[in-house]
Amino acid sequence: QVQLVESGGGSVQAGGSLRLSCAASRGTYNFVCMGWFRQAPGEEREWVATMYPGGGVTYYADSVKGRFTISQDSAKITLYLQMDSLKPEDTAMYYCAADSLSCSSLRRPGRQPNYGGQGTQVTVSS
Repeated sequence: QVQLVESGGGSVQAGGSLRLSCAASRGTYNFVCMGWFRQAPGEEREWVATMYPGGGVTYYADSVKGRFTISQDSAKITLYLQMDSLKPEDTAMYYCAADSLSCSSLRRPGRQPNYGGQGTQVTVSS
């Protein structure tokens, strides 16, 4: 059973930073694509960032480019999302996801990831 467990969320003031972690029970190298998406109440899911654990193109939503960085640890067990210069509009539940398809396929509207975590709340106050 594959598990993705997120951590690192919390409350921070605008301009602050948080680092989210996603521990993959079988290692990130078992997936073609991994990424983070967020969803605020009443809003649609937004893919924030995706990457290929085996190497390849990294994607960032325009809303987070230059502020967020997706990465994995050298042991390829944990996925990270470093979030800097946080804004109130970044407030949402953040989810880690993994899939056997390409990242472009994973980000298609309506596509449900093969694996997802329970989410971690990020709240940014002004």
